[in-house]
Amino acid sequence: MSLLKVKLPSDLEIASQAPLAPIADIARAAGIPEEHLEPYGRFVAKVNVKARGDLARQPRGKYVVVTAVTPTPLGEGKTATSVGLAQGIAKIGKRSMLALRQPSMGPTFGIKGGAAGAGYAQVIPMESLNLHLTGDFHAVTAAHNLLAAMVDNHIYQGNALDLDPQTVAWRRVMDVNDRALRNVIVGLGEAADGIPRQTGFDITAASEVMVILMLATGLKDLRERLGRIVVGYTRSGEAVTAEQLRAAGAMAVILKDAINPNLMQTLEHTPALIHAGPFGNIATGNSSVLACQLGIHAADYLITEAGFGADMGFERFVNVKCRVSGMQPDAAVLVVTVRALKMNSGRHRVVPGKPLPPAMLEENPADVLAGADNLRAHIAIVRSVGVSPVVAINAFPGDHDSEHEVIRQIAREAGARVAVYRGVAGGGEGARELAQAVVEAADEPQDFRYTYDLALPLKAKIEAVATKIYGADGVDYTPEASRALKTFEALGYGEFPVVIAKTHLSISSNPKLRGAPKGWRLPVREVRLAAGAGYVYAICGDMRTMPGLPSHPAAENIDLDEDGNVTGLF
Repeated sequence: MSLLKVKLPSDLEIASQAPLAPIADIARAAGIPEEHLEPYGRFVAKVNVKARGDLARQPRGKYVVVTAVTPTPLGEGKTATSVGLAQGIAKIGKRSMLALRQPSMGPTFGIKGGAAGAGYAQVIPMESLNLHLTGDFHAVTAAHNLLAAMVDNHIYQGNALDLDPQTVAWRRVMDVNDRALRNVIVGLGEAADGIPRQTGFDITAASEVMVILMLATGLKDLRERLGRIVVGYTRSGEAVTAEQLRAAGAMAVILKDAINPNLMQTLEHTPALIHAGPFGNIATGNSSVLACQLGIHAADYLITEAGFGADMGFERFVNVKCRVSGMQPDAAVLVVTVRALKMNSGRHRVVPGKPLPPAMLEENPADVLAGADNLRAHIAIVRSVGVSPVVAINAFPGDHDSEHEVIRQIAREAGARVAVYRGVAGGGEGARELAQAVVEAADEPQDFRYTYDLALPLKAKIEAVATKIYGADGVDYTPEASRALKTFEALGYGEFPVVIAKTHLSISSNPKLRGAPKGWRLPVREVRLAAGAGYVYAICGDMRTMPGLPSHPAAENIDLDEDGNVTGLF
């Protein structure tokens, strides 16, 4: 029997008709002193990082991270689940707070659309969140490109540091999907126009400056991290930093307001701190450390989200973000959908921008069961770091009760709590079951631990993630990758954590492998250094740091009416 199909208004229609509370009232409910608010209109404000001292006098809340199984290219609703869960916790009489990433405008105008949540589980004003908000992305773009300009200017003005142009790895960024800018040549024209060299553009969410904003614990830490950015190497092999180029101070000035988290609200007036937006594939894929350090003392439960599946954002949440913040999760929510498990059965193909295959919408518990190994693997990933998982079945209108029952059985057999989440259609009321399960899980004693020790060699840390998290048999390195790892250790970066840039469409590095692949090895073709962010990242496969637009981008449908209202945003 199919679940009741309810035709909801569009996300934008729901958001535009919702009553908004003054942002000062939202802050007051969270215990944030008004003197620490910097309003951006009536419904958005920045919270000065100095509020952390006042908030620290309040009790520490429970820390809950939302992750997911391996998603379809369409996404499985982690943000909507996070928002609905926060509203659901409020419904059962607890104070809740959200800490989420800011969406990039590239996907908003591309194929994915916005990332404010969905239905009656949204952060509002939805248009502000999905577009410019308070300008943090633009500040990151400007700071990043200032450093790029100073790199080229240094080479042009005599190159006193003897920076080898062939080693310059600092590209330019912009917050737009534009494949034509992936590879460019700068410095063409007359001699006064610069020294020609090949470079390119990444999307702003892929910038190391964005990760630095996400990981910085204050202005001093921000300034120091910016100074440690390595832009390239001298001809003798020494690292050249932003500090040596005397660019870090000006970059910090550009970011001095962006470091303050943005306060917004959900449709049910739950406070939400929106801050930073690093890529989930190649970067950390989490909201800022500062937002969580502020929010943990502003509610009984702080809900944050980690990008893509538990093998991606959750692993980085644990091994990178938690190390920096000093915070440990009390529970983890694992979002699963019927369509994700059907895709992971290997029996159906999901294509971005196209409707789901008709056969995928038919009642078929056997297909769900065939993809169950993916859910089991993600439950195991969460348990591997000593955290209690709660499986959240994000219910879609086309689901069937029998398919949900299969997921319940799989979760229970794995020893995990499980709840059906209906917050998209029902808001906080539709998240009561999930909220109660999360509260129970967060009350359990946890045995939190990292996947690896920082004292291990870089290769050992990469292999720990590959084998313990991904289920790989081992790691294969190209000669170039092995040389780079030795160089980074020789330069003093050996105790950094690691990030593995790979596909989000499989637990493995091969997007075509479904379920929980066995008998494979992780191929590391390249290793790069993010010295300012404080990690080394291994690149597996062909990872794009500048997305392209589809044949019919979402931008084609977005417009402005004569009253100044945004239309077509989703």
